[in-house]
Amino acid sequence: MLMLNKTAGVFSKPSKKKIYEFLRSFTFHPEKLFLHKLVLGIETSCDDTAAAVVDETGNVLGEAIHSQTEVHLKTGGIIPPVAQRLHRENIQRIVQEALATSRVSPSELSAIATTVKPGLALSLGVGLSFSLQLVDQLKKPFIPIHHMEAHALTIRLTNKVEFPFLVLLISGGHCLLALVQGVSDFLLLGKSLDIAPGDMLDKVARRLSLIKHPECSTMSGGKAIEHLAKQGNTLPLDFKAPMQRAKNCDFSFSGLQNIVGSIIMQKEKEEGIEKGQILASAADIAATIQHTTACHIVKRTHRAILFCKQKALLPQTDAVLVVSGGVASNLYIRKALEIVTNATQCTLLCPPPRLCTDNGIMVA
Repeated sequence: MLMLNKTAGVFSKPSKKKIYEFLRSFTFHPEKLFLHKLVLGIETSCDDTAAAVVDETGNVLGEAIHSQTEVHLKTGGIIPPVAQRLHRENIQRIVQEALATSRVSPSELSAIATTVKPGLALSLGVGLSFSLQLVDQLKKPFIPIHHMEAHALTIRLTNKVEFPFLVLLISGGHCLLALVQGVSDFLLLGKSLDIAPGDMLDKVARRLSLIKHPECSTMSGGKAIEHLAKQGNTLPLDFKAPMQRAKNCDFSFSGLQNIVGSIIMQKEKEEGIEKGQILASAADIAATIQHTTACHIVKRTHRAILFCKQKALLPQTDAVLVVSGGVASNLYIRKALEIVTNATQCTLLCPPPRLCTDNGIMVA
């Protein structure tokens, strides 16, 4: 807690007046009797301001979220100071909405849980500062939450999953494989050595100027790639998945980004168009990068499954692979993972799409 307080001091805290106004805005219900512990979860690790109230049995009593996607699409990517400003503008309203929907007043909370790492420092600081002020005023316990552990355990809200299980977290900010042996017991098997798959797909989408495409103008980069890929065919190019000889479960996506960048330049010359214009072959490039990304993710995951079974870290039959994070909503990648789990007698489980992306429920 000492470390957290020092960290919080780096960021500007909401004024005590604002916190008092926030608390006074609630109608208290002394006649209500909650039989379960109630936790408020707050998530501001990147570009979503989210909050939720969950009880100890896993019932979601209320939630709220504010997405910054539209703003960041216009700027071509997440700008940390902009994300910080938007979190500051929305956090009080979002927390208030989550509590109001749940019909829980702040005094009835058992604890406040907040993402403290990993993520964008400026974004994390907003949620942490707001939470610590609230904790101080309400005299409630504070629970620091690891963002990736929250993603990994979310599946237990919707499915009865016993430990141990394998988890693959793939998003715009993260990519890792871990054996989940308990609530706070994780064995890291592999991670991206450079950038995350979602980040790579977003950058490819920006290089293809898909925001100018009439079908993709309101989509995030990864969603635009998935949408266009359905209309394209994989290009007959030497576009092999990386790290094929590496005897580990790590990932790498920067090489794919560089290769596809070269292909786009070549296609622009062939089609006689300037950078920033839409290629006639954009759908084929999208299909190719999506297929290669899926192959890379699947091969490394397959290796992790085989390793865990060989070392008796997972059961030989009925082992579970949980896939979460924003990229987990890509149905092409998910289908490729299903092929591997079927071949290795595993069950593939994914949280609902709204719980795959960042949210307050997983934190609570």
